[in-house]
Amino acid sequence: MSALPAPSTTAGHPEAARTAASEGRAATGARVEFRSLRRAFGPTVALDGLDLTAEPGELLALLGPSGCGKTTALRVLAGFEQPDSGEVLVDGEDITPVPANRRDAGMVFQSYSLFPHLNARDNVAFGPRMRGVSTAERHATAGELLELVGLPDHGSRFPHQMSGGQQQRVALARALALRPRVLLLDEPLSALDAKVRLTLREEIRRLQLSLGITTIFVTHDQEEALSMADRVAVLNAGRLEQCAPPAELYERPATPFVAEFVGTMNRLPGRLTGDGSVQVAGASLPVDGDIPAGRGAVDVLIRPESIGVTADPEGIATVVSASFLGSVTRVLLDLPDGVAAKADLPSRDATELAPGVRVRVTPVRRPVLVVPVRETTAAPEAAAPGDKVDA
Repeated sequence: MSALPAPSTTAGHPEAARTAASEGRAATGARVEFRSLRRAFGPTVALDGLDLTAEPGELLALLGPSGCGKTTALRVLAGFEQPDSGEVLVDGEDITPVPANRRDAGMVFQSYSLFPHLNARDNVAFGPRMRGVSTAERHATAGELLELVGLPDHGSRFPHQMSGGQQQRVALARALALRPRVLLLDEPLSALDAKVRLTLREEIRRLQLSLGITTIFVTHDQEEALSMADRVAVLNAGRLEQCAPPAELYERPATPFVAEFVGTMNRLPGRLTGDGSVQVAGASLPVDGDIPAGRGAVDVLIRPESIGVTADPEGIATVVSASFLGSVTRVLLDLPDGVAAKADLPSRDATELAPGVRVRVTPVRRPVLVVPVRETTAAPEAAAPGDKVDA
């Protein structure tokens, strides 16, 4: 079995690493296609005609709320679920009827799933052992992979002797031991603390770029998806809302759902002018996407960083709070008619914005999405403290 590539020396420079790795991706990564996938569990439709493609060698993140179908899509690809209809193709081959153990995919789960009675080296070597690989070769492979994931001296340790982050590194090495064409990651970092998550997601990305392996990553963490993925597919109710590079997804959301789900979004009252613009907070902004016919009241979707705030005794808004977040300060504003808004400002520009200060609000002139005015409903009368109320 040939040696694995050495870790990329461009790991500290993400853009350089992506460029350096992209040249070999087509030769090493597989193309994965979901075609019209449908999967229902009784009356619950988990996948509703999903069409999605992962290009060779890319890291594609599946992102969406609970129940959107992202984990079901991954399990169908892995062979743990059979779709009611539709196909899964890898490099043009329909693998829908192929059993899970013959799909040439490596999977890493949230819960590590290491064998407690095996040490790290034997956990990594388990797959090759089941395929009849010689003892010397599988131990050599395990050693290479443990070194690749930063655990060269942990081969003799058992799972209970390792931290959560170390166990997940071993699980990642085990998934790579059979040289899979596709790597599947099912929320692999959600059980770890924040600092370990940050370190490990950088390691996963480094390895993925170095190996050029097509990777599909399910996560509910937007920061993980946006920071790691080449493209992010946002799912909602079993359907694909948008699939795009992180910057495009954030800056140019294709639908109101994506706009409000990805990142933080203000929803401010506005009025269409009939000329392709909308009046909001005293400014006229161009409308992006579909424009409802005629003039009328709408809600305008604006990112916090697209709202300028200046102290002004004659201003229409009042500062409710200012939260220091390092280089950025998030200011919560109270606008007329009980409308709340958030603005992200450079911290050096927010020193005077204490609670109670009157301010002038100036939206940055850039295209915005408009949506129908949201109807408000009364809160449930008997809701107890701590009860979750769906919006």
